[in-house]
Amino acid sequence: MKLTVGGERGDGFGVVIDGQAANQAERLPAGAQAFERQAKSRVAAGQSGEEFCFAYQEILVQLAETSIHFGLKIFVRRSQYQGMNNAPPLNIENAAELVGYLRGHGHVGKDENPRITILAGGVSNRTVLVERENGAGWVLKQALEKLRVAADWFSSPARIHREALGLRWIGELTPGATPRFLFEDHGAHFLAMEAVPRPHENWKSILLRGDVAGDLVAQFGRLLGTIHRGAKGRRDELEPVFRDVSFFESLRLEPYYAYTAAQTKEAEPFLLALIAETLATRSTLVHGDFSPKNILARNGRLILLDHEVIHWGDPAFDLGFALTHFLSKAHHLREHRERFVAAAHGFWKNYDDKSCEERAVRHTLACLLARVDGRSPLEYLDADERRRQRAAALALMSALPGGMDDLIEKFIACL
Repeated sequence: MKLTVGGERGDGFGVVIDGQAANQAERLPAGAQAFERQAKSRVAAGQSGEEFCFAYQEILVQLAETSIHFGLKIFVRRSQYQGMNNAPPLNIENAAELVGYLRGHGHVGKDENPRITILAGGVSNRTVLVERENGAGWVLKQALEKLRVAADWFSSPARIHREALGLRWIGELTPGATPRFLFEDHGAHFLAMEAVPRPHENWKSILLRGDVAGDLVAQFGRLLGTIHRGAKGRRDELEPVFRDVSFFESLRLEPYYAYTAAQTKEAEPFLLALIAETLATRSTLVHGDFSPKNILARNGRLILLDHEVIHWGDPAFDLGFALTHFLSKAHHLREHRERFVAAAHGFWKNYDDKSCEERAVRHTLACLLARVDGRSPLEYLDADERRRQRAAALALMSALPGGMDDLIEKFIACL
C-alpha cells in the first residue's frame, strides 16, 4: 500500500506508508496530515537522506490524533526531499560535534563541557559515554548502516529506535534489569540512556577468564524467563508494538542462518527449514541478542543491554543464542570445560518454560554452526576449534539430541 501526501500541492514531498493495512485502508486518510507534519518536522530538524522507520507505539504516542491500530513503517525517500536539508549527519564519536548538539538541543547547559569518551566493543553502533558536570552519566548509541565486520553487512540505522522501544519495555517487564531510557533523535539515529554506575564489568570478559559464577548463570536464565513470561501475559499490548521483524531478519536470520546455509551446504536444508519455522512462530517478546557480551555485572546483578533486534517471535531463538556462548566457551577453554558445561545445564534449568525445548535444541545447533561459518564468527575460536565445532554441530544436526541436557553432553563428547 502506498500513500503520498503533499505531492498534489506541488511541494515535492512524499511519504510512503507500507504495512499490514490492507483491510483498514479507510483509516489512513484521517492520519495523513499528521504523518506529513511529523515527517517534515524530522527533515527540518536534521533528518539525513536515509529512510527512517517509526514503530507502532511511537506513532500512537506522537501522532495521537490518528486511529491506526496496526504496525506501520513510514519511509521518507531521499529523492523526494533532496535539497531540503543538506546538513552533514552527526557523528557522536566527534566530541566537538556532539557537545554542540547537546547544547543546541537543551540536553546540557549552554556553557557546560561534558566529558566525551568513546566506548569500544560494538560492531553495529557508535557508542560514547557522556559524563556531565553534575555527576550524571549517559551512554549514547548511534546505529551504523554498515557494520564493523569483515564481510559486507548492512542494516538500516533506524533500528536504534527499535532499541529505544526495547529499553522502555524491558525496563517495565523487569525493573532495574536494563538502563533507563532518556531521549532519542530520529534524524541522527541515536538514543541516550543512563550509564550503569561503576564499578561494573562486561560479563563476557569475566567468563573468558574462566570465572563462571553459578549465581550469575542462574540469574541469566531467570531473567530471560521473566522477559518471555511477562511479555506473554501482555500480548495484546506488546505484539502490535514489536510485530515488525525486519531488523531481526537483517541482523540475525540472514547473517547467521541464511549466510551459513550458503557457506555450508550440508546444513542448508536444516537452516532454511529453521528460518521458515522461526518466522512463523510468534509467541512472545524475543530479545534476539541475549548473550554475555550484552550483560554488565555490577554488585552481583546482571544488567541487560543492546535491544536493537527485539521483536515478537520465537523464544527458542534466545535460548539457542545464549546457550551457544556457554558451549563455545566450554570448547575453547578446555581447562574450565566442566564449569561451562555446568553453566549450560544451570542456565537451562533456571529458564522455567520448557515448552519450546525441541526448537531450542535446533536453534542451539544452528547458532553453534553460525558462530564459525556465519558473518559474525566468534573471535576467540582458532581455526582448529572452528573445524571441530563445525563438525560437532553438523553431526548433531543429522541425529538430533533428545533434549537440551542431552545436546549439551553430546556436543562436548563430539569435541
